[in-house]
Amino acid sequence: MALITLRDLRKVLHPHYLVNIILSLSFILMRKIHPFCTYLFDSCSLNHKESEILFFAAIIIVFRTRKQGAVNFLPYIGTACMFSKLAGLLLWFLADPLYGVLFAVLCLLHLLLMPEPCYKGPENMTYFNGNDLEESIKREKGTVWLIELYAAWNPTCIEFAPTFSELSANYALDNLKFGKVELSRNPEVADKYKINTSPLSKQMPTLILVKNGKEEMRRPLVSNNGKLVTFNFNYANVVSTFDLNNLHIDCKKALKDKSKTKQHLKDE
Repeated sequence: MALITLRDLRKVLHPHYLVNIILSLSFILMRKIHPFCTYLFDSCSLNHKESEILFFAAIIIVFRTRKQGAVNFLPYIGTACMFSKLAGLLLWFLADPLYGVLFAVLCLLHLLLMPEPCYKGPENMTYFNGNDLEESIKREKGTVWLIELYAAWNPTCIEFAPTFSELSANYALDNLKFGKVELSRNPEVADKYKINTSPLSKQMPTLILVKNGKEEMRRPLVSNNGKLVTFNFNYANVVSTFDLNNLHIDCKKALKDKSKTKQHLKDE
């Protein structure tokens, strides 16, 4: 399961997630909190059937999130809330059909008026096709590249896309560049870097750091016995693993040194 980061916790404060959590817990809250429970129900405790439905929903949520393989914490919240709201819809209908209709309307309004927020900030990256990637790497050997190999249909790649865009906006320089290659359209790239592009593949996305025209590291890794070593593709983990902060400083210093050298040659 993805680690909870401070960035994720800040995003949870968005109205979409707050209202989603409230809706998913609405039945339990109304069933237990006075004076709502006495007004809406006959008692303020769950009956046997309601307890069974909630327990079954909890089991589904646990198994579903264990298999999800999301790159950050937010998709797990979305999955848990979705199944909780389905259970809540059934419970509200069992309590009173009118309650069920009102709850369904509230869920629909939430979906229409408070859609899930998406990254709308800048990005600074190059999209490659075919042999363009290899040509750029050979042509710009002094440039450090962080390349994402992805598939447009892959859910994990879709979730990681805004994170990679934000990374490129924050760290890209003239000699530190970010690039993406869509493997479904460029199978030769998948073959070259030995990426399995099947629907069950856990190798997408793959991040590759290229220095001096050669691959220096990648994530996720394939161990010596052929097993994939999973990698958590959240913002902080990518920055830490690829040492982007120090890499950014080094590349920035190299640009300044290059500029000073050019200026010195001009003065002479």
